[in-house]
Amino acid sequence: MRNFKIILQYEGTRYQGWQRQDSTQNTIQGKLEAILAKMTGTDFVQVNGSGRTDAGVHALGQVANFKIETDKAPQEIMRYINLYLPEDIGVTEICEMPERFHSRLNAKQKTYVYRIWNTAVPCVFERRYVYELADSLDVSAMQKAAAILVGKHDFKAFTSTKKSKKSTVRTIESIAIERIGNELVLTYKGDGFLYHMVRILTGTLIETGLHERDLHSVQSLLESGTRELSGVLAPAKGLCLVAVEY
Repeated sequence: MRNFKIILQYEGTRYQGWQRQDSTQNTIQGKLEAILAKMTGTDFVQVNGSGRTDAGVHALGQVANFKIETDKAPQEIMRYINLYLPEDIGVTEICEMPERFHSRLNAKQKTYVYRIWNTAVPCVFERRYVYELADSLDVSAMQKAAAILVGKHDFKAFTSTKKSKKSTVRTIESIAIERIGNELVLTYKGDGFLYHMVRILTGTLIETGLHERDLHSVQSLLESGTRELSGVLAPAKGLCLVAVEY
């Protein structure tokens, strides 16, 4: 069996997220697996993603790997996949990897970007990729709150997962918040992110920027571990997985 790593991008608007589901074929993983099964003439090919992006979330640099028996060169496989993928999903790179490589287990750092269109002026052409919020945001307050969240913490208060035996400790290396014209760009870098974590962090920072919560409140969230006390879940369409590093 040969092990292939691919980098792909997708507009997540019309998909039910990355993960294959029994109830629908409309997932990124499901589309890839169906094409690879057809290419190899087998019943099933498992595609492992670096992470499970939610319904409506986009990707510029999602990484995945799969193992198949084939004589095709990597570029032939890439051309075949792209031939049958819908126009809002595309493989941009492919290479053969050692047998033990796993896109999720070997990932060291991920970068997510959340975009906020912070003006009452409509964002017509980018509306699928930004959260439109007309209310003025205090960027300085958001940056101070972000500084509290950077580092190694238990982020139990920032995940929608109800009960799990897995650790909720993660390390956020940086949260950069930058205003570019009418747009506010939040860039998160960390060793891994929990279910809904980036969107809840963003919702919490937005509430800080609206002066609906203070910095002490943000600090207390890390100590409380209570999801109900943290911010709202920011809309999926503003989020994009930009890169995964190994």
